[in-house]
Amino acid sequence: MAPLLARRLLRAVLAATALCCGAAATAQGYPDRPIRMIVGFPPGGGVDITARLLAAGMTKVLGQSIVVENRSGAAGNIATEFVAKAAPDGYTILMGNTGSLAINPSLYPNAAYDTLRDFAPVALVSTAPLALVVHPSVPARTLKEFIDMARRDPGKLSFGTGGSGSIAHLTMELLMMQTGVSMLHVPYRGGTPAISDLVAGQLQMVVEGVPLVSPLVLAGKLRALAVTSAHRSPVLPDVPTAVEAGYPDFVVTAWYGIVAPKGTPDTVVQKLNAAANQALADPDLRAKLAQQGSDPAGGTPGAFADHLARELARWGQAVKTSGAKVQ
Repeated sequence: MAPLLARRLLRAVLAATALCCGAAATAQGYPDRPIRMIVGFPPGGGVDITARLLAAGMTKVLGQSIVVENRSGAAGNIATEFVAKAAPDGYTILMGNTGSLAINPSLYPNAAYDTLRDFAPVALVSTAPLALVVHPSVPARTLKEFIDMARRDPGKLSFGTGGSGSIAHLTMELLMMQTGVSMLHVPYRGGTPAISDLVAGQLQMVVEGVPLVSPLVLAGKLRALAVTSAHRSPVLPDVPTAVEAGYPDFVVTAWYGIVAPKGTPDTVVQKLNAAANQALADPDLRAKLAQQGSDPAGGTPGAFADHLARELARWGQAVKTSGAKVQ
């Protein structure tokens, strides 16, 4: 009996050793073939543009192609679930955003992934403020004046967003909770139709990303009351932040970040992180991100893990408090 047990133990040790050595060898030679960067949204949107800019920069650093692959649908859930189930070898990574990684796990009760359980954070890529914009006919010239209007007529002013449970919707829910006012939420299937109705005078306010609204603001077709970041947007330098407008706790940024499947070797995660940071340090890439209204971020995998934990808690509470439901 003892020799049989000894042989089984030896086989187990040899198998474990081979597995560890194989993983180490794979990580050491990584990458030796193209990497897929999965995007959960159609081409041309903010996540897609950011992914393609970063993929080009990381390709130069790594010496292997990073190919962006769009798997759109279900507000990014399809792509996120796909990467969660992918082999943890560093050849399938996700460019996620606030919605797919921080909001959807609370918004979709049956989401087939858990951000902290199923992913290895790689790097925070960039952050971008939202803008609160109104139709020029709205008499309010500042965010405070608009809040005062809402306070005088509870539930009468309407704001449009790209959908129930979107970051824009939950951002306004946070503002209403902080100020004690009530406004009517009008959800759309995307930010563009909401902005079209605002330009047509069908709404009083829309909350959307700076890149989407800035051309209309600069053309005088919309008026921006505030941006939600801690500092002013270089795209709209004359527009104050909500903090400047008198709301010190109202700071919200949308963000993009890279994650890999949980179990990806740490050496691979570190190599991807180093490539992302090096790409984000390039002045040309930084300028292109700035044109999109984004601030390059970067940092360590650990810092991004902490960011994800904070964001999951924040937006999970916002979903619960607002009662947001998927349309």
